[in-house]
Amino acid sequence: MAPETGPDTRGKGAFVFTVDVEDWFQVENFKPWIPFESWPHRELRVEKNIHGLLDLLDGGGQRREATFFVLGWLAERYPHLVREIYGRGHEIASHGFNHHLPAMQTRKALREDLLKSRTLLEDLIGERVWGYRAPSFAVNEEVLALIQECGYLYDSSYNSFDRHGRYGRLDVSGFLRRGIAIKLQDDFYEVPVSNLTLGDQVIPWGGGGYFRMIPARLYAGGVRRQMNRDGAFVFYTHPWELDPGQPRVKGASAQYAFRHYINLNRTAGKLAHCLQALGPVRFTGCRNYLRLMGDAVACQKEKEAIYG
Repeated sequence: MAPETGPDTRGKGAFVFTVDVEDWFQVENFKPWIPFESWPHRELRVEKNIHGLLDLLDGGGQRREATFFVLGWLAERYPHLVREIYGRGHEIASHGFNHHLPAMQTRKALREDLLKSRTLLEDLIGERVWGYRAPSFAVNEEVLALIQECGYLYDSSYNSFDRHGRYGRLDVSGFLRRGIAIKLQDDFYEVPVSNLTLGDQVIPWGGGGYFRMIPARLYAGGVRRQMNRDGAFVFYTHPWELDPGQPRVKGASAQYAFRHYINLNRTAGKLAHCLQALGPVRFTGCRNYLRLMGDAVACQKEKEAIYG
């Protein structure tokens, strides 16, 4: 195992590709116009879009591993899709069950959400699920404690860009770091979404709408700059971002509609371009990034899974 102190550069050049598996009508920006009760009556388009992402990750003669944070509500309806993602060599992790923001739920409801989604996914793939990502990155210290209490090894919800109203706020200073991973407890890690830092300024760069708005060459350059600094970069996207033909939400505010629909027709091509432009980097998921960094906790948990 790697020592607990001192620099560790084995994760140098790691691009951690993550996907938040949710459909077009489940996004937070459209909740005022799409009530939860209407979800069963909406057009499901996630399967085709997931296949597009899987094929993109396998393109260019290079198999790229990713972590798919799957919404339990979708996993119930598409169990075969969860198994296909897993069967194609990717990590399955939890995005919660109903896409409710953790901080807006009672402790009892959040615990049920965390356990229900994890149990469902584990039953589908026959393997322990270690990771969780909160909808809208909405975590705080209390939520993180409950995530850990529910048996997850890591969370990947912290976004250091602090000018977004729904993103959680965490003080991660003073914690031991393993590459970009933050060791919050002996058996629990934070794998934060990456941003571009210029001096003391944090520029949103991790993915999503920011990725769709920033020119491809500039974006890839920012990722390389941050990887040179931190040794790794955590990127996120959603299946609906590859779907320019998705239904338009009537009545949605102009601001939210702009943020959701901008450049959807360019996402797939831009992703393919950026993945090639990054050059010889190591593509990996969150759990394997922790393994790559020689994390003793991950090794111990794996032994428990094998030997009981």
